Amino acid sequence: MHIRTRVLRDIKRRSTVQATEVVRRAYLYVARNQTLSPQIRHQAQLQLNTFPKDTRPATVKNRCTESGRGRGIMSEFGLCRFQFRLKARRSELAGVQKASW
Repeated sequence: MHIRTRVLRDIKRRSTVQATEVVRRAYLYVARNQTLSPQIRHQAQLQLNTFPKDTRPATVKNRCTESGRGRGIMSEFGLCRFQFRLKARRSELAGVQKASW
């Protein structure tokens, strides 16, 4: 059960980041634009600070969709190396087969 909560938390973070991405980028652009007045840039920075913590893209962590593991993730498949190996052996991944030479 603990593993599933990690995956659910990661899915929730991804959705919140995606929902606020455009607005956050706009405020970041205004806050970092040196040609604008300091008051406008300061207001944009204050608006950025009001966003929740989970809206930052840095909070999103790649996790295995099967086991919830946070290390050794193959981003193309969304699986950790062990789950990738098991699924590749069972031919459950399209275009992936065990190497033999």
